[in-house]
Amino acid sequence: MEQSVISSVEVRSGTSSGMSSKSRRAALTAAIFLMATSAIGPGFITQTATFTTKLGAAFAFAILASILIDFVVQLNIWRIVTLTKMRASDLANAAIPGSGYLLAILVIVGGLFFNIGNIGGTGLGLNAMIGLDPKVGGAISAILSIGIFLSKRAGMAVDRFIILAGILMIALTVYVAFVSGPPVGEALFQTFLPSTIDFATITTIVGGTVGGYITYSGAHRLLDKGTVGIDNLGAVNRAALTGIAVTGVMRYVLFLAVLGVVASGVVIDVSGKGANPAAQAFQAAAGDVGLRIFGVILWAAAITSVIGAAYTSVSFVTIFKADITERARNIATVIFIAISLFFYVVIATPPAQMLVFVGGLNGLILPIGLSIFIYAAWARSDLMGSYRYPRWLLALGVLVCALTWYMGYKSIGPIFALLAA
Repeated sequence: MEQSVISSVEVRSGTSSGMSSKSRRAALTAAIFLMATSAIGPGFITQTATFTTKLGAAFAFAILASILIDFVVQLNIWRIVTLTKMRASDLANAAIPGSGYLLAILVIVGGLFFNIGNIGGTGLGLNAMIGLDPKVGGAISAILSIGIFLSKRAGMAVDRFIILAGILMIALTVYVAFVSGPPVGEALFQTFLPSTIDFATITTIVGGTVGGYITYSGAHRLLDKGTVGIDNLGAVNRAALTGIAVTGVMRYVLFLAVLGVVASGVVIDVSGKGANPAAQAFQAAAGDVGLRIFGVILWAAAITSVIGAAYTSVSFVTIFKADITERARNIATVIFIAISLFFYVVIATPPAQMLVFVGGLNGLILPIGLSIFIYAAWARSDLMGSYRYPRWLLALGVLVCALTWYMGYKSIGPIFALLAA
């Protein structure tokens, strides 16, 4: 991103040992918030409100299960990327020749279509915040994102913006959760002993938080910052765990905010065409102020997802052009956002069918990428400088990998049903 950022050639040769502790902390913080804010998008917010309305306090168990799955996925992928000093697609090609191109295409295409929904989320956020037309709000937000990547110090701008937006999201959600007065004791009890276990809900939440490009966002940010190699492994582990913790806290606090409204007896519409469960919950909890706060949270979640999806998707372009410069990558990112904006503006109705299809695709990307990574860690230790990867972490990775393949299998039906419609 920045001109001062270690180039891909330097990253591959491992010249990160000279990083100051301040630079390393900045890189880790940026990676943490990029992953966390990418995972907390407009779809995630809507899903949390919808499932809390349907399941009540029992949804807490689904959140716990998704966090545990996220832990295994993120810890494995962040470690392997930084140990090999290779982007996900390059690593895939090294482990299984040709697979990197497939992974790159899936992530780029999936990220592009999801970004249309993310831009739509920014429009809805500004509409709730100040009453601006969603199309106009989406266009303004996309232009702001483009401006960030066109700035001379794009890397620093991206890092600071995402960190500030992430902190703002958490602070405002905590406020609404406090105002709504949720039954915290019941929520904690059902976190571990739920009255209902809904595996479809867990599948959906996992797919929305570590599926597609999200899995690689923080890892690729660390790579661009040069935080790689065995020397940085402890810091990378802490960053991955912290990123998961930040996402988990935001997920749980948002759940509590909606639960407080549901427990009070307020009926939230989750099935109507124009239903916006999260907006209804925030307005019920704190009136018009709550609605405005929801607008800020949704906008922050959506615009950081626009940036995260664009940045991470374009980072996979290097598999097709290894010598691409940072400036060229920024321009490609701008084009990526502009194309997403174009489709958002010209589509007259909410692209529901497209988002369902890409959601299924997102569910397939995760097991494909995770399988390649687990194989590389198990059979290609030479890619990690003969580092012996922890067998307990690999075993957990295999179990989660099998689970994600099952999730992908379950999504095939809806995909083909949509295409046949």
